[in-house]
Amino acid sequence: MHGIGRSMLEMFVNADGGDYRGRTIPCENGHPYEFIEFRDKKLLTVLGSVTVKRAYYYDRECRRGYCPKDRALDIEGTSYSSGVRRMMSKVGAYRPFGLGHEDLYDLADIRVSAKEVERISQTVGGQAEAFHAAEAAASLSDNIIPIKPVPQMYVCMDGTGVPVVKKETAGRQGKGEDGQAKTREAKLGCVFTQTGFDREGRPVRDDESTSYTGAIETAEVFGTRIYQEAMRRGMDRAKEVCVIGDGAPWIWNIADEQFYGATQIVDLYHAREHYWNVARACFGQNKDKLYQWTEERRKQLDDGKAEDIVIAIRQCLSLPGCDRAICEREIGYFTKNKNRMRYADFRKRGLFVGSGVLEAGCRTVIGQRLKHSGMHWTVKGANSIIALRCSILSNRWEDFWEHRAAA
Repeated sequence: MHGIGRSMLEMFVNADGGDYRGRTIPCENGHPYEFIEFRDKKLLTVLGSVTVKRAYYYDRECRRGYCPKDRALDIEGTSYSSGVRRMMSKVGAYRPFGLGHEDLYDLADIRVSAKEVERISQTVGGQAEAFHAAEAAASLSDNIIPIKPVPQMYVCMDGTGVPVVKKETAGRQGKGEDGQAKTREAKLGCVFTQTGFDREGRPVRDDESTSYTGAIETAEVFGTRIYQEAMRRGMDRAKEVCVIGDGAPWIWNIADEQFYGATQIVDLYHAREHYWNVARACFGQNKDKLYQWTEERRKQLDDGKAEDIVIAIRQCLSLPGCDRAICEREIGYFTKNKNRMRYADFRKRGLFVGSGVLEAGCRTVIGQRLKHSGMHWTVKGANSIIALRCSILSNRWEDFWEHRAAA
């Protein structure tokens, strides 16, 4: 059946005689493209390899060749059809390239190398990033049609290390024995909305309302990225906006600069880790005391009484064997973030107090694909895959691909 389909496809794509458009056609710069000859191209499609006859034109002023048919069929600069490239990039988004090229052969009888899967995935990932960036930037325009307002919008941010090749960490300090960094931080943001509550009165995230955006980039650049995504989602029509993150300073700098007036909330589960750091540093060998002390801190934190936790940590400084450096660090953490830890008040207002959606997102968007044992990425390569996965997991892949087809 593949052979019949391939023959019919080849006849169909060549029915126009090569898309000959006359002896000359205009160039974008005003020069004429002159017809030179007909040229054949071997094209790998989902039905197999076909030969495409194309009229070839050349602009002597710009010194550039052009086949109108290549543009019409979306095969400029490639020997893979749009459908094959879609399959290659989708496989590359989910699977290591070496396994991805095997999947393509096993499932679709498409024979391509792992390196080609990588190359196409990076190319399409770059296109997806450009499309979504342009769409997000357009959300700042006054010409956007208003969407239905939502009572509550959440903007969550986090970072996770991605293993990279050595050249990407040149001059960067790390935690390894040699002091050299082995990873670069990928910053990931997600935006979701909430309109309802469960039977116990707890907030419930709206179905299919979560979108992701991220990259290995500076906090300043990422701040613009996540702001534009929030605006695309209708932040200016949200009744209330909440920013949730851990204690990383870059997150709260972005919150202050890009989301002024939003309610800032430190993820409750991250906050709990910090009083546990103190407990292990001061009561590590005394399990009864450790669990008693942490249970008291848990109640204080749930009540939003970060100041009481600071008092309790200060009291630990006089204990024999206590790690003063850890205590001082966590005192600073709870002091700096106390207004972001009013959990009792946040719950009364019906707000989320945890960023579980983003925690899962870091694992799903980044960890499951980019942090396998033995992987080492270039920043460009990692960002391409992150863009693909954000597009797919935000349910925007079809929008992107339809835009490509229409362009």
